[in-house]
Amino acid sequence: MKYFLWAVMPIAAECGEVLWSGFFNSSSTVKEFDEWSWSNQIGDFQWYIHGDGETSDYLGLSEGFKNPADKSDEQGIRITIDGTSSWNGQTMMRSELIPQTQEDLGSGHLFYHFSLSTNETNAPNPKFEHQIAFFESHFTELKYGLLSGDSAAKDNTLRWCVSSETHWSTELQAGHWYNFAYDIDFDAQTVGLWASNGTDALTQVVKGVSASTSTNSADFHIGQLRLDNGGTDKAAEDWFWSGIFVEKAPISTSVAGPLAE
Repeated sequence: MKYFLWAVMPIAAECGEVLWSGFFNSSSTVKEFDEWSWSNQIGDFQWYIHGDGETSDYLGLSEGFKNPADKSDEQGIRITIDGTSSWNGQTMMRSELIPQTQEDLGSGHLFYHFSLSTNETNAPNPKFEHQIAFFESHFTELKYGLLSGDSAAKDNTLRWCVSSETHWSTELQAGHWYNFAYDIDFDAQTVGLWASNGTDALTQVVKGVSASTSTNSADFHIGQLRLDNGGTDKAAEDWFWSGIFVEKAPISTSVAGPLAE
């Protein structure tokens, strides 16, 4: 895939060392995701957790899909789930990308950055639990919608969880950009959260919470997993992502990102 290469890009002095990025340049296309396979592990992302439709059904790239404040991406990515998004016959709907890298993303003090947004068109269904930006062990993640087992009819809450316990939450607003960085100290076994809205710089909203922090550097799921909560919905749901990268401490707080001039 035609992404920026960190080996040849200068990093701003106030930023930590960038270990991996999922930035998209203007020539990146959705078709390039299909070039990745277990026997041809190229590009910046693994692409195998999705339904049986065309890749363009689940992924889209456009300048209009990124946070306008993000100056390190030239395009943002749309990640979609719909009624065809069952992976390997599962009842949950899934469309997820995973970093493709040889770097160690699971030791020391790291920050996992990304920005999220939704639209009124193809809005996520608040009647279902969505697990977003999670690790395989789910030691930390975002969740949206009605949590599985809850007796309410629906829930429009976007929440940040550690080991399934909510530590930060807000009402999800269509067209609004939410910026995040998971503050993970793999040595101290803690995770915190930095967050902001729109163009605002990240601020620390939750300090380190004890957690069983671990990753093999290939299990950070960038996308959505939607539980069925006892029902089904075939309608498409779009989530928009930009500013995806992992850096060593200290944190880069500007939403413009480490490639901004």
